[in-house]
Amino acid sequence: MLSVLALTSVVLLGIASQCTAVTVYTSWEKHAQVGSDVRLSCSFFSWQWTSPEVSFSWSYRADGSKESPTIFHYTNGAPYIANKGPFRDRLEFVGNPNRRDGSILIRNVDFSDNGTFTCDAKNPPDIGGHPSSVRLLVYEKVPVQAGVITGAIIGVVLGLLILVVAIYYLMRFLVARRVFSLSMSRHGKKGKGKEGSQQKQKPKVPLVFISF
Repeated sequence: MLSVLALTSVVLLGIASQCTAVTVYTSWEKHAQVGSDVRLSCSFFSWQWTSPEVSFSWSYRADGSKESPTIFHYTNGAPYIANKGPFRDRLEFVGNPNRRDGSILIRNVDFSDNGTFTCDAKNPPDIGGHPSSVRLLVYEKVPVQAGVITGAIIGVVLGLLILVVAIYYLMRFLVARRVFSLSMSRHGKKGKGKEGSQQKQKPKVPLVFISF
């Protein structure tokens, strides 16, 4: 009996811990062209309704650095941008906290912006959970990703298959229509032939003239 109660309590504690955890989502990797603006998306899942005290926090760790200073914080309905650091004049909050969106926009990115951006979210009373990170890679010219090429190839192949199937059924329809037309014309000729033969076989009634 005690073992059953202990197991039940463990399960309930596990469920309670899951219900008070926030799951944060970001992209795995983001590519951008030098001089462009890049949006870093961040959202979260919580079992609670979106709290008016919802908060977002972004930190940044440059490639080769061990420091991760906070560059942005949103709390009590207001955004706060760090007044020092490489993004103080180039960062903009473009999220919607009511929709659990804590995205930021980095303007005029440069090669020195390469690094890892980490987003953390709190939705009181859900304050547990783990932050999520996205790595920014800035290029002179953004390379075409393998997934885009694969998707384009699959799209072309599917388009060709649909075209081949459409042509196949169109040809079948045209052939069936042609066969039907020939069949109707042959039956029509046979019918006319029978009527002609019947007309030929009709006996001629001789005309009899009676003279007085």
